[in-house]
Amino acid sequence: MAFLKKLFEQQKDDTGFRPAPFETGYFGTVKADPNFNAQNDAAKLKKAIETKGVDEATIVEVIAKRSNAQRQQIKAAYQQSAGKDLAADLKKALKSDFEEVVLALLLTPPEYDAFEMKRAMKGAGTSEAVLNEILGTRSNKEITALKNSYKEVYGELLEENIKSDIKGDLETTLLALCKATRSEDRNIDDGMAKSDAKALFEAGENRIGTVCSVLIDILTNRSEAQLCKILQYYGQFSKDGLAKDLEGELSGNFEDCLMTLVKSALNKHAYFAERLKLAMKGLGTDTDTLTRILVSRSEIDLLKIMQEYKRMYGKSLQEDLLKETKGDYEKIVLALCGTP
Repeated sequence: MAFLKKLFEQQKDDTGFRPAPFETGYFGTVKADPNFNAQNDAAKLKKAIETKGVDEATIVEVIAKRSNAQRQQIKAAYQQSAGKDLAADLKKALKSDFEEVVLALLLTPPEYDAFEMKRAMKGAGTSEAVLNEILGTRSNKEITALKNSYKEVYGELLEENIKSDIKGDLETTLLALCKATRSEDRNIDDGMAKSDAKALFEAGENRIGTVCSVLIDILTNRSEAQLCKILQYYGQFSKDGLAKDLEGELSGNFEDCLMTLVKSALNKHAYFAERLKLAMKGLGTDTDTLTRILVSRSEIDLLKIMQEYKRMYGKSLQEDLLKETKGDYEKIVLALCGTP
């Protein structure tokens, strides 16, 4: 709960809680190369792959320093000139975590989200945290594109796979998010926020047993701006706040899913910063999570995530990546962070 404690401590003004400000602009770390030439890049990659021992430095330079749209053009140029699939050739030439990042960067954002969702539900056991992270932080447009890619690539409906793998309140929550009908209105309805805050309190803290349907309905339908206002009013009913109350009443993956919605509404950049920190905490590094966040946010808000990381943990994301990663994987993740 350190994440939420810091947010509440550091973002208060005279009215109480103040969430992260709404800002417009480009906050990605990866930008389109102004001198881009798809044919030249395809030729460079072909040479790098065919070089004895593989020229990983060139692969990093080309793949990590081009926008996703440019990478799609490179793939087409490679297919045209070499008569082969670029991803397939790179898969043969590379290995381990470095291979994972390179192949992830060659997918379009919806394809990559679909790939991660499919992988999370593949085989024995499901990685619910990945499903929570993706569905709990994407816009309606992004979720719709993800579902379309999922059907196109795997020939299956995402919702059907969720139904097969997940049960109970978590299934209900994830399927509600899959509808991609959540409000994205930035205008706040003050009266509704007050009544929702009261309903949330009465559904949980103020009774024996929690009415999960009320929590799910409000947290999966209200906009992030509206949720921030609800959280503010909730403080009038509960001395601990919604996050603390949820933690006390719920557990496991369902709690994680609802907390993802709460944290993402409060400050999405801080949510991802915390996920990155946790991926590097303790023995071993969760490179799957590092890769997924750095790749998926590199053209959206990775600059903001890095700022929050520094604010929350007192050191830069790059410093921790240098400590926790190595080799070509280290080079490409640092490149995604904008390190020259």
